[in-house]
Amino acid sequence: MRELEQPRPVTTVATIVVRDGAFLLVEEETRAGVRLNQPAGHLEAGETLVAAAIRETLEETPYRVAPTALVGIYRWQAPVTGATFIRYAFAADVVAHEAHRTLDEGILRAFWLSYDDLIASRDQHRSPLVLRCVDDFRAGVRRPLDFVTEL
Repeated sequence: MRELEQPRPVTTVATIVVRDGAFLLVEEETRAGVRLNQPAGHLEAGETLVAAAIRETLEETPYRVAPTALVGIYRWQAPVTGATFIRYAFAADVVAHEAHRTLDEGILRAFWLSYDDLIASRDQHRSPLVLRCVDDFRAGVRRPLDFVTEL
């Protein structure tokens, strides 16, 4: 009997951006309703991970960022769909605010949230990756951007 083939993991990027102790988040429409997430999205063909993080943050928020470190690489399997995601989470600094930008389709708003409010809103997170990435960031986990080799 042949084993069921599992779909390949989806590669995503996310940015952890902090300003005055608050974290940059997006409120987005998903199949499961409105959820909270870091600025995040899929890696596109021919794109580096860092370039994807910059692009996704700018598409989902009015902020241009500069990644400073890799916080972590995470694997998560969605319990409902079985889809597997590999997330590269980057720490990033804001370098410009472009208030005139239109946010990506499905993004309702970008906003800043304190850590305590992030914990209190846990039931609204898109996945457990949201809090885990922030917790690792707060614990000081930082790897150089060249930790991941791209050939």
